[in-house]
Amino acid sequence: MYKYDYLFNFTRNIFMKMGCSKEDSTIIAEVFLAAELRGHASHGMIRIKDYFELWKAKRINTAPNIKIVYESPSTAVVDGDNAVGMVAARRSMEIAIEKAKIAGTGWVATRHSNHFGIAGYYSMMALKNDMIGICLTNANPLVAPTFSISRMMGTNPIAVAIPAMNQPPFVADFATTPVARGKLAVAEKKGEKVPFGFIQDKDGLPSDEPAILKYGGSMLTLGGDREHGSHKGFCLSSIVDIFSAVFSGANFGPFVPPSVAYLPVLDKTVGQGTGHFFGAMRIDAFQPAAEFKAKMDEWIETFRSAKPAKGEARVLIPGDPEREAEERIMKEGIKLVPAIKDDLVAIAGEMGIAFE
Repeated sequence: MYKYDYLFNFTRNIFMKMGCSKEDSTIIAEVFLAAELRGHASHGMIRIKDYFELWKAKRINTAPNIKIVYESPSTAVVDGDNAVGMVAARRSMEIAIEKAKIAGTGWVATRHSNHFGIAGYYSMMALKNDMIGICLTNANPLVAPTFSISRMMGTNPIAVAIPAMNQPPFVADFATTPVARGKLAVAEKKGEKVPFGFIQDKDGLPSDEPAILKYGGSMLTLGGDREHGSHKGFCLSSIVDIFSAVFSGANFGPFVPPSVAYLPVLDKTVGQGTGHFFGAMRIDAFQPAAEFKAKMDEWIETFRSAKPAKGEARVLIPGDPEREAEERIMKEGIKLVPAIKDDLVAIAGEMGIAFE
């Protein structure tokens, strides 16, 4: 088990060695460790290797000039200057919040960025301002549309955070695929299989091999197949892609620059980098914040009181598992899969940093 502070400082030091400022490295480490604490190891320390490989390939800018390139009172397009995604994303969400304070709502489309960790981190930034936060992003083209074997889209997550009064906030953070790509990577590191319905091989046949993506396979959209609603998952993923990329001027669909080594970097581009979309909605632009948050308490309590199915202890509200994991893991420590630990030891050795 590793203490939060140890992994935080290690991560920050790695990115400072890459050339990021201390401030930017702190943001990056905060997002990586937020994923670990919230039980999403698929977006935590395992991803440092991806960034390390991008840095070695000179595909990320560790000293970016992030700027607004187009705006209205309530909207903006941000150019991330090929930054580490966490840095561009955090600044973009800050701009959305700043605009919402003035205009009631703020909307920011971001281009020329990279993978940014867990989407929920950015939507939750709005909570302390009595705002609803929204975050979308496109990602590595590893997902096949319904009825296809072509890798055209990313896992394209959606995250929405909504404050309450006495109840914990409602936080929905989910991929538009049955499983996040990083969870396949974790399963591969553990030597485990995955359930059928998550992925298919290069010919479109069902597979339970998490490494199948390295051999031409693809992920499926939410629903798995047409009979179980994969066309709806395709719709959700498409909306995320359009909002993140077409709005911002980023690459869409199959042209998103990959952050994994087994995907080729295409010569053709249709925009700049990876795209994100952020929203902040000031509650008191719609009704007094106290009234809304009290009603959210009632909503949450109503759904908590739903009768559990046989064998289930209780009904969960979006955000419950992550919040409970955060409390537990902060006390117990963060457990790393041995193969991930080995990757970190190797990276530390190359960077001249100690890793226990």
